[in-house]
Amino acid sequence: MGFFSKLKDALSFKKKNKVSTKIKKKQEADSLIEQKKFDDGLKKSSNFIQSSLNEIAKNYVRVDEQLIEKIESFLLQFDIGYASVNKILDSIVEEIKFQNVNDPKLIKEIIVDKLFVYYIQDTDINNEIDLKPNTTNVILVTGVNGVGKTTSIAKLANKFKNEGLKVGLVAGDTFRAGAVEQLSVWAQRLNIDIFKPDKPNQDPASVIFTGITQAKGKGLDVIICDTSGRLQNKVNLMNELKKIDKIIKRFDPSQPCESLLVIDATTGQSGIQQAKAFNEVTKLTGIVLTKMDSTSKGGIILSIKDAFNLPVKYMGLGEKLDDLEEFDLEKFVYGITNEIKI
Repeated sequence: MGFFSKLKDALSFKKKNKVSTKIKKKQEADSLIEQKKFDDGLKKSSNFIQSSLNEIAKNYVRVDEQLIEKIESFLLQFDIGYASVNKILDSIVEEIKFQNVNDPKLIKEIIVDKLFVYYIQDTDINNEIDLKPNTTNVILVTGVNGVGKTTSIAKLANKFKNEGLKVGLVAGDTFRAGAVEQLSVWAQRLNIDIFKPDKPNQDPASVIFTGITQAKGKGLDVIICDTSGRLQNKVNLMNELKKIDKIIKRFDPSQPCESLLVIDATTGQSGIQQAKAFNEVTKLTGIVLTKMDSTSKGGIILSIKDAFNLPVKYMGLGEKLDDLEEFDLEKFVYGITNEIKI
């Protein structure tokens, strides 16, 4: 059985039979549209993999240091972290030797196989947002400045609104010039509530507490809270996020239901190193990976696995409001290998 057949068996779940033909057809049509978004958004990564694998296969004669170095170079350029590269490379070489491979096409298949099996193993691939019924759900969004945090918040709000939920925003980044104004513009565009500070540089925790209290009074289902992206002083950042978490739990001990970290995919390993600071100071539940359509380095998904052991819950695959997609491993794999001819 080939790689793609095995992968499909590993990732696909059997659907219940009690579904009408009409509903099935709509589900299939929706699935094709979603897959096209992944295919289009991941085209740069897909093209990079294809050209790299073709180069490796073209020059393959036998398993030697030169071949191993070429595979290692591809994995590193794909933006996979060093820890992952070593494990994946060992697995690839072991499989090539075990199968006594002499067909370049099989080399390509083994590399892709080991690449994504590595992600599946021991990884939480649950991307569902844990929204609780009969309460105002609080979603805390963190991330360094410039990663697309504000836009991601707007996209999340738009997604929840389209699902029929009552959504609001809290402008908790009270220190960055323009942050409150940017979020206000998005709230106005989406026609949803926004809760803002009463004065410049107001304590973020007090803004968030007031916001979620008012959101509860209005019967909102979801309130998404922006936070500061400052990393200049990690002690201040830690104290600020701890205070925010404490304030939210005073409102409801079960909240926040999600604490999401936004990472810019185009910044690669440097972005992950910056983001580690947030992982050290707050309890995160998932990752929002922005600008995936702008990079050929889709291997950052594997780097995130090693750096945080957290699921990627959303991926930004474009600039439009509806270009934030729930991370679906099966669609991601098919999208990123779409152009590969094996």
